[in-house]
Amino acid sequence: MTQSLVERIRGAVPDIRGSLTENADLSKITWFRVGGPAEALFMPADDADLADVLAALGDDVPVMVLGLGSNLLVRDGGITGLVIRLSGKGFGQVEVTGDHTIQVGAAVPDVRLAKAAGEAGIAGFSFYRGIPGCVGGALSMNAGAHGGETKDILMEAHAVDRQGNRHVLSNADLGYAYRHCSAPKDYIFTKAIYRGTAGDPAELLTEMDEVARYREEVQPVKERTGGSTFKNPPGHSAWRVIDEAGFRGHRVGGAQMSEKHCNFMINVDGATGHDLETLGETVRAGVKAHSGIELEWEIKRLGTFRPGESVIPLMGQS
Repeated sequence: MTQSLVERIRGAVPDIRGSLTENADLSKITWFRVGGPAEALFMPADDADLADVLAALGDDVPVMVLGLGSNLLVRDGGITGLVIRLSGKGFGQVEVTGDHTIQVGAAVPDVRLAKAAGEAGIAGFSFYRGIPGCVGGALSMNAGAHGGETKDILMEAHAVDRQGNRHVLSNADLGYAYRHCSAPKDYIFTKAIYRGTAGDPAELLTEMDEVARYREEVQPVKERTGGSTFKNPPGHSAWRVIDEAGFRGHRVGGAQMSEKHCNFMINVDGATGHDLETLGETVRAGVKAHSGIELEWEIKRLGTFRPGESVIPLMGQS
């Protein structure tokens, strides 16, 4: 009888302390509420637990990492291999350590980090109030909004690689650019240390309230969405080129480009992952035909299609 991946992991790491689940339903933890199952879902107890499991895995086992599931589209066929999700219990600490410095776990929501900084009178974090993700995701893509970016305040990041080795990386080591991090793709961020500047708590919290108010006014924050679908092309706004190409409100199956902000895809009526990805590629092709601009996905798409389904990406972008 063939050994399951969960059985294989438990055999290799008998003292595993985190949660390990077979055929876990990922649609329950993605903001789009779509996606097939994970062959195995691991929520490590801490970074040592994570390192132990990664070190014991063979190179033949694919590994993928999920954050809060906000900036993510899981395909309907699910994900083969090990899916890792850092839990709030193991990676949710927020500690103000002095000198306007904050140490924070990778599972901490960006909104919570912003609020902690504001309450401590540490400026430079207000932009995080408008980002619907977690610190790990912010580190992996240099998340930013409202004129601020992760690279502006990050001192160092801690990570575990595919072989279970631990690393400490400086801001410079991460090679940040617009929505880009040059750290090895197999690095799993576990913790970050940020430094801001002195600020007035009342003013900072008011500033964050303004960010939240603006976001609610212009973005479909109460819908099943994944945040910004495409990166802003150089010299342009993604939403504007989408709108000019006539795709505001465009729909494929149960998926639609938001009428409120047309760079947001939303699950309006029982959309599948295939509906959403087809919609995205339809928009990319339409914008290319209209303006010559090639939009690049900001949302990460993971997993496999169901048998008989596929989505052909524009210009081969997978």
